[in-house]
Amino acid sequence: MTMSAAAQRIAQQWDDEIVPQLIDYIRIPSKSPHFDSAWESNGHIERVIRLAEAWVRAQPIAGLTVEIVRLPRRTPVLLFRVPGVGDKTVLLYGHLDKQPEMTGWRGDGGPWVPILEDGKLYGRGGADDGYAVFAALSAIGALEAQRLPHAPCIGVIETCEESGSYDLPFYLELLKPRLGDVDLVVGLDSGCGDYERLWATTSLRGLAAGTLVVEVLTEGVHSGDASGVVPSSFRIARKLLDRLEDAASGWILPSAFHAQIPLERVEQAGKAAAILGDIVFRKYPFAGGTQPMVDDGGEALLNRTWRPALSVVGADGLPAITSAGNVLRPSTSLKLSLRLPPTVDGHEATAALKALLETDPPHGAKVTFTPDQGATGWNAPPTKDWLSHALERASQAHYGKPAAAMGEGGTIPFMGMLGEHFPQAQFLITGVLGPHSNAHGPNEFLHVEYAKRLTACVADVLAAHASAR
Repeated sequence: MTMSAAAQRIAQQWDDEIVPQLIDYIRIPSKSPHFDSAWESNGHIERVIRLAEAWVRAQPIAGLTVEIVRLPRRTPVLLFRVPGVGDKTVLLYGHLDKQPEMTGWRGDGGPWVPILEDGKLYGRGGADDGYAVFAALSAIGALEAQRLPHAPCIGVIETCEESGSYDLPFYLELLKPRLGDVDLVVGLDSGCGDYERLWATTSLRGLAAGTLVVEVLTEGVHSGDASGVVPSSFRIARKLLDRLEDAASGWILPSAFHAQIPLERVEQAGKAAAILGDIVFRKYPFAGGTQPMVDDGGEALLNRTWRPALSVVGADGLPAITSAGNVLRPSTSLKLSLRLPPTVDGHEATAALKALLETDPPHGAKVTFTPDQGATGWNAPPTKDWLSHALERASQAHYGKPAAAMGEGGTIPFMGMLGEHFPQAQFLITGVLGPHSNAHGPNEFLHVEYAKRLTACVADVLAAHASAR
């Protein structure tokens, strides 16, 4: 009965406070520093962190403290603390910075235009993951209101995650004496396989990213005059990518970017595929007759969680088609994003990628690869019985279905950092990014009802953690 009352309180707070806060948050174009080099002078990150700070400060939770922690020339961190029982700490994580706009938004919307429709809140950043700080405090507040015990809780909400969290290690070092003995990490920046149960993330991929530039001329020349004599920068870029990727299958060729997949993760992928069925494929907006790269659900999940994969996410040197004359272009620049298995060292892989692309370029062209993100993934430690049971009970209580687990294909460098800092900690990494929620793309949305129930699940897990100590 008490936990039911907590869930009702959480749902009401989402309707009354959290959704309106997220609507205001979505309106602010707080792009991560990687996408807004003038982030400090533009002030959008400052606006979102102050928005969150004001809401946290207003919460009626006994002993709650909150501050914005700052280091020179680094993005700020929001830190809150709630006292609790015992000498073990729960660390709750989220972020407030956002991905850039992207094209393809619905005609009446846009990345900074919040639209609440059919239980979904559209707009950039709501699900990825501006909701996290609000959900974390709502879960704790519900326990406090019902006088249910929990461990001391510390929230770390950063503003550099979408740029690879390169500022975060400096804050972790600064805050280490204040974090205490972290026994449980709750990260709310992940995904869910469907909207019908609690999903726990068991692994996250790493990332090697940067810009490949191929230069063949100092200026463009008439293609009729130069083609057949001057090599195409695009063709050279294509040949360099062939060193990395089999163009026919998408398979990443060098063994340095692969890792052995643990048997437990293979089994989890098979179970998750059985639960999800064709959702594994149907969640993507395939165009025309496009077919997935594999037709087995379990293999598809392993492809997106434990195998490397290349995406070309941007290009320069290619004029818009309406402005494209018959010119042999002087250069081609491609922004590469190579996802890595969770256990591959991201920095070593980035160095290997640079050497692979720059060594012995075709036709002696000028080739440079400038890394901008290198992050190691994360593989969860074995789950203790108390946490397994808590996840199952919470999912049954709030969704009426068993909990499930699988890896995710994204990268959250914070998880690897925390794994190194607190090797004995348990991890609940979860989130609201389910089918069609489209983080980083157009029409990103937050499934509000799912988020309410997920918040209640977090409250249950915090209560279970306290009684398991």
